[in-house]
Parts: sequence; structure tokens; C-alpha cells
Amino acid sequence: MMLTPSTEAIHRRYAGHSPFSLRDVDSYLRWRDWKLECAPTSVSDLIVEVRDLGRLTPVEHGAIADRCRQANMAIYASADERDDNALPRRLAAQFGLRRLDANWLADDDGVSRLEVGESTGRGEFIPYTDRPIRWHTDGYYNPPSRQIRSMVLHCVRDAADGGDNALLDHEMAYILLRDENPEFVAALSAPDAMRIPCREDANGTARAEETGPVFHVDPEDGQLHMRYTARTTSIEWKNDALTQAAVRRLAEMLDAPLPWILRARLEPGSGLICNNVLHTRNGFRDDPSRPRLLFRARYLDRVASPQQRP
Repeated sequence: MMLTPSTEAIHRRYAGHSPFSLRDVDSYLRWRDWKLECAPTSVSDLIVEVRDLGRLTPVEHGAIADRCRQANMAIYASADERDDNALPRRLAAQFGLRRLDANWLADDDGVSRLEVGESTGRGEFIPYTDRPIRWHTDGYYNPPSRQIRSMVLHCVRDAADGGDNALLDHEMAYILLRDENPEFVAALSAPDAMRIPCREDANGTARAEETGPVFHVDPEDGQLHMRYTARTTSIEWKNDALTQAAVRRLAEMLDAPLPWILRARLEPGSGLICNNVLHTRNGFRDDPSRPRLLFRARYLDRVASPQQRP
């Protein structure tokens, strides 16, 4: 299959030392072996106990950073149950995360309060409801200049029932697709693979149309990023046989009982820090006296890692 010009340019730049170049099979296989050896198959492997979210000890910081390096995510657990949106920002800053995506649904400081209620004025958007959310990466509708590279999801209050997350390292999704058919990866790396139509509201165009790839290698650091949603509305996939087959196969994989799909319930004081991995949320039921509340901070930066990968 002929690769797209933008994919060709990336492959030329990283030829010979990128596991994400379809032409560099040796680098891919070395990285794949390392990745499969490190990949957690239990959510307990992701959990790091911390005492002070704003001042991690070197051991706590290293444990979270190592998990993000190996699996692109970590779950921290603390006893701090305060309703304070500075907590996720203070934690994130210790990993080099400073450029918040100040989207219009977030508060003035760029952190979103994810809670159910008519008073929020955001009830038409699924994260602010009790409905389930399908597989996605955050900000898949953002322009390239606002690509979401990382996220902190911090729990203040959990639901009375439900609200659990399923998590999958996007690099594992890449491996599964590439091992089955490298042309699937090539198709999903095309710059016109995935189109998000514009969103209109009473004032006109609320969000511009965005077209781009699913898999994207950052030309600055060579890291793999992913844009994806399993939604079937407000999305259009490139209408060619290979792209359509790749999308179907990815959806089938995400619905399969893969050992690398980890299911977690964030409890008060705990949270997820990640390089925008694939994730879901099931539906939930609130306790009216203490409704579910999570803070979400989305960043244009990637979690800083103390070590390079193979």
C-alpha cells in the first residue's frame, strides 16, 4: 500500500530507529518484546500509594513515572478527599504537565468538574451525565495545535454504583493491529482517516470540522499518539475498504476480553494520570446526598519520563 505523504515524511525522519516506522521491522520487534514483557495485566500493577499529592517523595514519583513509561498510565491512591481542583494540577506539574487544554466546558483554571446536574449547564455532553461512555481518547475532535497528550482524572466522590473505567494502553492497540496486518496501521495513519464534522449550536459553528489520523507519530519526540472514538454518530471514517476494515477490526479488539484491558474504579482521593490512553466509563447511579465528582485536567504535554524506551 502507498503511504500518505505525511506518514512518509515521518518514516523518513525516524527511519532506522523508530518502532513506529513500518519499514523498521527490527526496531519494532525489539520495542514490541519490551512492551509485551512490561505490559500490566492487572489493575493492581498500576496503583501507587502516595501520601501528599502536592509533594511526592522520590520513590512515589519514580513509581508513577515508571508505570507511565511502561504502560502510559498509573493510578495513584491517597487519603486526600478534599474538593480542591488544585490537587490534580499540583500532581501533574511534578511530571512536567503545565499546558492545560482550556476548553470551553472547563472551569476558568482549565480543570473540568465532571458531575451530573442541570445546574452545570453541560448536560447535553455525555461526561456530565450518568450515561456510559464508549472507547475513546480525550480530545479526538481537537485540532493538531491542541492535541491532548496526557490527562489527570481525579476522584473526589465516587458513585453509589457503577462509574468504573476500562483502560487500554494505546500502544498495545497499535501492536495488536500491526501484528495482524501492518496495512491497518498505515490506513489509520492517513491524514484523512477520521473526520469529525463541525458542531453547530444556536450561535452558529461551535466547533470546526477536524480531519486527521488515528495514529500519529509526534515529529518532535517520536512518540505515538492516538485519536479515536467508538461513537457511530458525529464521526465519518474514510470510505475505502482498508480503512473500513481497520476500524471494524479495532472495534472488535476493544470488545474482546484482552488481558491488557484493565478495569478500575477510582475511589475518593485516587486518580488516573496517563498519556491519553484509550478508556471507557460505564453508567452509574448517584447517591443524591454525595453525588459523584471527578476533576479532569487535560494537557498538551506528555508525562515526563526519567528513562528512554528501547
